[in-house]
Amino acid sequence: MLDTLQAPTTTSSMLRVEGLKAYYQMNYFGVRREVRAVDDVSLTINRNEIYGIAGESSSGKSSLIKTIAGAITPPLRVVEGSVKFDFAGRELDVYADPQAMKAARWQNLSYIMQGSMNVLNPVRRVKHAFHDFAFKHMGLSPSAFRARVEKHLQRIGLDPHVLESFPHQLSGGMRQRLTIALATVCEPDFIIADEPTTALDVLVQQDVLALIKDIQQRMGASIIFVTHDMTVHAAIADRIGIVYAGRLVEEGPTLDVFRRPQHPYTAHLISSLPRIGDNKKRSALPGKPPNLADPPSGCRFHPRCPLAVDKCTNENPPLEARLTGRVACWRAGEVQTA
Repeated sequence: MLDTLQAPTTTSSMLRVEGLKAYYQMNYFGVRREVRAVDDVSLTINRNEIYGIAGESSSGKSSLIKTIAGAITPPLRVVEGSVKFDFAGRELDVYADPQAMKAARWQNLSYIMQGSMNVLNPVRRVKHAFHDFAFKHMGLSPSAFRARVEKHLQRIGLDPHVLESFPHQLSGGMRQRLTIALATVCEPDFIIADEPTTALDVLVQQDVLALIKDIQQRMGASIIFVTHDMTVHAAIADRIGIVYAGRLVEEGPTLDVFRRPQHPYTAHLISSLPRIGDNKKRSALPGKPPNLADPPSGCRFHPRCPLAVDKCTNENPPLEARLTGRVACWRAGEVQTA
């Protein structure tokens, strides 16, 4: 599977995130609490690229992509940093120009949400979802809009008659295809996919991944693909970023990260994958992810890291270029996969 991965066809950047910090800031009964869900993240995503974001639950993946999309509400707030898109030469600063960001939604930037029922209204026919999300962005007459939607559904393998159905009348796989159709009907430049294969069986998951890859190649769009499932990243992502405790700890071409992980946390994620014919018992990481309201000093992974030394407990390692990617670890490259 890994040998089939290809590098993106261009290096022109579509998204630049610099020094991004987004914290949940709460003040209840005079007690102020701050959860550092996204803490000093910088990354660049190229045009026509699928960029995977991986990490265990509570690592900050969802908070990161919500912040990138400008889809945050209190108590989550941006404390520092910038998020800038480049849509065909038109730069858009997500937090400096919220009105322009609002106008760009669905036409330039769309979102495949986790779970189809977060998008589809259970008491309304599917056609109303397309009208609500996409009609005003496309500038078409009602009849021309309906024809465009029907043609789009046929391209992704759905009968246009599903538009007259209620969500409960469709299978889980069909509903997930519909959420992908909703996010891509306007042919946006950038798509954020938040665990779109969660709760799908393996065969349906394979079809959904193939569909997303086909749409991305046909439209030339860039995609952030979020999932904790490393096998999914191996199948679809051009590059992958590993997130732990609100920080980006490793990034690089997917094939290189799988073959030569530089960070101990990345090595653990990869070594935990099942392999055909391998009956060896695999050990879990000790402990649990840190409390982001009171994160440990130094490297946030050091309480669980088998390679930690004194420096790891006191000094936070910077995310630096190494080999073909970037890694934040004082002992980068000294790890081995099982």
